[in-house]
Amino acid sequence: MTFHYLETADDPRVADYTRLTDVHLRKLREPEEGMYIAESSRVLRRALAAGHKPRSFFLAEKWLEDLDDVFQQFPDVPVYIGTASLLEEITGFHLHRGAMAAMHRPAPVPLEELLAGAHRVAVLEDVVDHTNVGAIFRSAAALGVDAVLVSPRCGDPLYRRSVRVSMGTVFQVPWARLESWPRDLERLKEQGFTVAAMELTDDAVDLDDLAASNPGKLALVLGTEGAGMSPETLAVVDLAVKIPMRAGVDSLNVAAASAVAFWELRPRT
Repeated sequence: MTFHYLETADDPRVADYTRLTDVHLRKLREPEEGMYIAESSRVLRRALAAGHKPRSFFLAEKWLEDLDDVFQQFPDVPVYIGTASLLEEITGFHLHRGAMAAMHRPAPVPLEELLAGAHRVAVLEDVVDHTNVGAIFRSAAALGVDAVLVSPRCGDPLYRRSVRVSMGTVFQVPWARLESWPRDLERLKEQGFTVAAMELTDDAVDLDDLAASNPGKLALVLGTEGAGMSPETLAVVDLAVKIPMRAGVDSLNVAAASAVAFWELRPRT
């Protein structure tokens, strides 16, 4: 294995890790370059367990022993080591969760392959907050959602914050980015899915009523924070569904709503 001790923040070998706090830059750059950042030793190990391949490792010297088994597993992958202050200068924030790694982004899974055998699918329309994206994936993994689909403008599930908030469960739940929105919802219908939108419409059915019908295949569409579901999407879905609220509360945060819905709409045998 090869260890490289960094002496300057301008070292071109660690360009993958520069300006990690610049969300606009990173969300454009990382998919283009076919990479993403795994932050923290736990997330890194989950990425590797899912079969993802590292480009490089990036850490302070004190974490070397903790990840020695990983470095032994990938002896040809460079390990970049620096002081805490130098690593912070490169990334833009203080690293306190152990190592980071630049990972090769896995190849997209074709939609038909992803849907094969699936009974519960979550669809995210323009959920741009990466914290919410990560939280939804964590609930999806915990509550038996078979796949997640994201609209073209939705936040990147492999963006650093999404991965961290999900605790690495974005590597467990198969997902795909749709290209034609909302027309691709018709492809789910063709595969036998009932497509339901979580939205407060005049004709929305209560969540427990939909759960009682126990559809064999269900795709649940979750809309963006604030604006909610687009009219174009509501025109395509089969029905709208709502969580009954008390005390004059209109709605839940999209991540919280997803957890409630995933649990209530789980398949009943």
